Amino acid sequence: MTDRLSIYNAALRHIGERELASLTENREPRRVLDGVWDDDFVDSCLEQGLWNFATRAIKITYSPSVEPPFGYRYAFDVPQDHVRTVALCSDEYFQVPLLQYTVEGEYWFSDLQEMYVKFTSNDQYYGGDFSLWPKSFTRWVELQMATMVCERLTQNASKLEALERKARRALVDARSKDAMEESTKFMPPGSWTQSRSARAGRGRRDFGNRSSLYD
Repeated sequence: MTDRLSIYNAALRHIGERELASLTENREPRRVLDGVWDDDFVDSCLEQGLWNFATRAIKITYSPSVEPPFGYRYAFDVPQDHVRTVALCSDEYFQVPLLQYTVEGEYWFSDLQEMYVKFTSNDQYYGGDFSLWPKSFTRWVELQMATMVCERLTQNASKLEALERKARRALVDARSKDAMEESTKFMPPGSWTQSRSARAGRGRRDFGNRSSLYD
């Protein structure tokens, strides 16, 4: 089971330190680990990818209490559990990207009165739920924690360099495995294909080659 203590202890194993018995154990490693954790460690890890397990999709409407002074007419509150934006769209199927918008502080501004948003969330039911973390992501988080405390606890530069290499490889692996969990999408037909189909007629139901796949 993944929890804060298990992440701490995995990081300590990576740097060759004795594990903690609890999160209240009065030892220097625990205090160093706490300092890293409390500095938005989980959010910084979630920010490093468009993780499927942490992705939340919502419909939001504009905030009538905020009136933009100029430009876009409507302001939208950025959700409190927002870590990183995945997509802003004008339709509920997330097929029409919203291109005309801007971000200022805690608001999105647009000329629409409602929008559909996908984002990386740190909510307890999304990215904040450790039970949802894939093993590859957990392994990278543990290594990342180890790199952040290694120098302070070991003063060993070569060990830090080795851990940083492992962490980079683990991040690539976690992103790759997470991408494989996405549903397969079809490339839309290009304008040349559509034009050719129009000239050839629709008798054969030829709407362009849709056999090309992308992730």
